[in-house]
Parts: sequence; C-alpha cells; structure tokens
Amino acid sequence: MHESVLILTLTFGLGAALVLGFLTQRIGRSPIVGYLLAGLIVGPYTPGFVADAQLAAQFAEVGVILLMFGVGLHFHVKDLLAVRTIAITGALCQIAVATALGTWAGLLVGWSWSSGLVFGLTLSVASTVVLTRVLADNRDLHSPTGRVAIGWLIVEDIFTVIVLVLLPTMFSEPAGGSASIVAALGETLVKLAIVVAFTITVGGRVIPRILGGVAKTQSRELFTLTVLVIALGIAVGSAALFGASMALGAFLAGMAVGQSEFSFRAASEALPMRDAFAVLFFVSVGMLFDPAQLLAAPGLLIAALGIVLIGKPLAAFAIVALLGYPSRMALSVAAALAQIGEFSLILAAVGDRVGILAPGTTNVLVAAAILTITLNPMLYRLVGPFERRLARFRIWKILNRQSAPVDAVRADPLHAAEHRAVIIGFGPIGQTVARLMKERGIRPAVVEMNLDTARRLREEGLDVVYGDATRPEVLEAAGIRAARALLISGPSPEQAAEIVRLGRQMNPTLQVLARSHYLKESAIMRSAGADEVFTGEGEVALAMTGYILEQLGSTPEQMDRERRRVRDEVFRAAGMPSGTIAAGEQRKD
Repeated sequence: MHESVLILTLTFGLGAALVLGFLTQRIGRSPIVGYLLAGLIVGPYTPGFVADAQLAAQFAEVGVILLMFGVGLHFHVKDLLAVRTIAITGALCQIAVATALGTWAGLLVGWSWSSGLVFGLTLSVASTVVLTRVLADNRDLHSPTGRVAIGWLIVEDIFTVIVLVLLPTMFSEPAGGSASIVAALGETLVKLAIVVAFTITVGGRVIPRILGGVAKTQSRELFTLTVLVIALGIAVGSAALFGASMALGAFLAGMAVGQSEFSFRAASEALPMRDAFAVLFFVSVGMLFDPAQLLAAPGLLIAALGIVLIGKPLAAFAIVALLGYPSRMALSVAAALAQIGEFSLILAAVGDRVGILAPGTTNVLVAAAILTITLNPMLYRLVGPFERRLARFRIWKILNRQSAPVDAVRADPLHAAEHRAVIIGFGPIGQTVARLMKERGIRPAVVEMNLDTARRLREEGLDVVYGDATRPEVLEAAGIRAARALLISGPSPEQAAEIVRLGRQMNPTLQVLARSHYLKESAIMRSAGADEVFTGEGEVALAMTGYILEQLGSTPEQMDRERRRVRDEVFRAAGMPSGTIAAGEQRKD
C-alpha cells in the first residue's frame, strides 16, 4: 500500500507540474508558477486526488538540499568581488528595509515580533532562478546590469544560508532565557565556522581528486552518482557531526565542487535530478495553499505584495542611484528584484517547522510568490519605456549627472570578447581551426569532454570549458550568447544536431559550421539549423576526383567542372541539396 501511495504521489505530482509548468512557460511565465499551482491541484484544498503530504515533504527536503548545492556550485567569490561595493551594500540595505516593512506589517495584524521578523525576511530575498531567467531572456545576463543583479543575489543567498542555520537556534527558546540563547548562538557559530573551514579546505582538495578519478572512467553514470553522493553526504554529515543544517552543508559542497575544473560538468550532467526534486519542493509548497483562507483575510497578501513590488524596488533603486550608477541600471536591478521565490518558501518551511510563523503565513507567501513571479518578466520589460518617460524630468537628469561609468562593472572576458567563436571538440580539425582563429585575432573557446586534453589546453592559455556541449549550462559557460560562430567537429551526428539547436536558441545570430562523417548525417544537422555542413565522405569523393583528373591531364577548368558534377551527383544520391558544402568548397554558379 505504501508503495502505491509513493508512486501515485510522484506520478500525479510530477504530471500536474509538467502540464501546468508547460502551460505557464508557453504563455511566457516562469514554470515555477505552474509547479505551485500543481501543488494546489493535488493538495487537500481542491477536489480529486490528494497526494501524500508527508512523502511530498520528504521529497521537498531532498529538493532543498540539491537546490542549495546548485547555488553553491554557481557561487564564485571573484564574481562577488567584482561588484562587491554595490552588491554587498545594496543587498544588505534592501534586506533591512524589506524585513523592517514585513515586521511592521506583522505587528499591525497582531503577530509577535519574531513572527513578523521572519515574515519580513521571507519577503526580502528574491528568487535566483527567476532573476537569472529574466536577465537571460532580455540578454542582460552578462551585461554590467546583470552582473550587479547576480552579485546582489549572491549576497542574498549567503544571507539566506546564514538565516537558515541560525533560525532554529535563535527561536528554540532553551531553558535559561537569553543567556542560554546567546550561548547556543555562539556554539552554533563556532560549529558553523568549523564546518565551513573543513569543507572548503579538506573538501576543496579531496573532492576534485575524487571527481578526477571518476571522470577518467569515462562513465557518465558514475560521475553523476559521485556528485549526488558528495552533495547528500556532506549535507547529512554537516548535520550529524557538526549540528549544522543540511542546507548549509549542501551549499558548501557545491562551493567545493564549483571552485574545481569540474563545475560546469557537474552542473550540466549531475543536476537534472536536482530539477526534478526542486519541482517536488514547489509542488509540496503549493499543497499548503488554501484559497479560501486567503479570500477570508486578503489584507496581509496586499501588504506582502506592496512590500515586494513597491518597497523592495524603491529601496534597491535608491541604493543603486545613491552609489552613482546609471538610472537604467538602477531601474533594471529594482525591477529584477521585485519577486520572491524558492528561498522565501524555504525560509517559510523552516519557520513553520520551528513554530515561528503565525498560522496562514505560508499561505500568503505562496500566493505572493505566484503573483510576483508571474508579473516580474512584464515589469522588467517596462524598464526601457519607463526610463524614457522619466528622462523628460529635470530631477532625472540631476540623478544621472554623476553616474558611475557602466564600464566600472566589468563583464566576464569569457563572454565579452568582440570577436569570439566556440569550438566543440579539439581533435585535428578543432586544433587547426583554433590555430587559424588565434592567428587572425579571433579568440576561440573550446568545449572538451576529455579531462586530460582540457587541462593541457588550459595550461597553454586557451579558454576551455570541461563538459558536455549538449548541455545549455556548458554552452553558456563557453560564452555562446556573445559568440559570432559555433564550430562543431567532434560529437556524434545526434549530439551535433542538439548542440546546433541549443546554439540557435541561445544566440539566433550565430553562424554554425558542422562536420559530419557521412552525407546522410548532413541532413540531421542542416534541419537543426547549421549554416554549413562539411562532410568527410564528400571530401574523399572530391579529392579522389581531383587526383584522377590530374593524372589524366585535365585542365583546371575541366577539373572544376567535373568537381561540380561529382558534388551534385554525390549529394543527390544521398538525398541532400547540391548546395551543401563538401571538402570546404563553395558551390560555383
């Protein structure tokens, strides 16, 4: 019976999430909204099937661990240091403002200060998932504005991790009053320092060696399993040995892996399971949403929306503007932060577990998350028109008079090169192309799955991403959005076609050149969107034709004419258009 409940909970929960996530994606909204609505459908407050809440909560806990591991995996100290002044100052001030507003709103409705404080904290942090998606959709992810917003979110993520660790200690009310609370808090901070130091120093040396040994087996399954065991093992070990939260342990494990050369491969190959469990986390939160309860007391929801959509953006705008940055950046950062998501819901879950939040708070937060995530992309797209309207006013010109130069926030050179190409595979063809590009001032980035080759190229000064190019995270890391050309020389035809499709989605203006062994494979790559396909089979046919004609004493004009005829015959026999390139020759009319 238990097994059937488990299967039904998984099937109906993921099935509803799939349908609603797809629908919300199709209408241009975040799938997170669909996942939360899916939880409402399989929850106890709507008719029909009711999923097992206890099982869903257990899956959600795994989802939290893997989400935090993913945050740590993408956390880079250098990214934060590049925008440290505005990110640290802005994030902490904005968190303080939103938390104060949330606490005040809680006190107005009769809550205790602790309930109001936690409520304010949940409203103060934005969703990394939503922010990244909005920036990417508007081509701002690697712009100065995007780097400031991401740095801002990194500070918020770190702050959230610390709050998750300290909440149970601060509000567990141990015997002995405030002195015991201070002692418990001090003990927690010491344990926190130990687990951080242990994971970063020991884990930073041991984990890359483990992953390196597993990577050399060339087994994708073993690599994926190793990363998952590291994430879950360190999370559980942190809780069992040091008394720290599993979320913190997972975050630190992600940091240890993320600082190694395996970060992109780990993100692309080992975290699809993270996404599945993250979906279950949102579904489990959606199961807590009771529309009837919300309709009975809508005032708190209105207050929450006011803080998230007005209070937080105004605070963020004021901070960025006062620090001397351009008004467009101030508006963009403010709009990007006008939402709450996964971390707000994680904080709410912890607050419920330790009995801090007032009844019905999570219900309000789920509704606020659904509404703000839905509205956020629209708000961000209004930044340009809104700025043009404000530019007519004198006060706006005064605010921009001493704006800091946008170039003060440097873009990642991996993504900002003016002339850039991405090369997939570094066999003989990839080596030749890379050499030609470097000699002509074009900066290539190489995506390579062979660990030894990737290490050698990195030592030689090339930009290298170790990972599977069929994963969007790997192409993103290689700078595909800023690239002018994509050259594919190594993967199988099916993999090459997938890379072409992803490259086209991420950069529609990209020029895509691909290599195939056989003529029949060219159709797959061309249908995927490749501009030109070079085939080994066609090259051999043309080379043999040229050699035979030369031996027979043909003139250059006769050889060119015969090559064109052979190319047309060969490609027509393979069912390909005769204009397809072989042997690197353009068709001559």
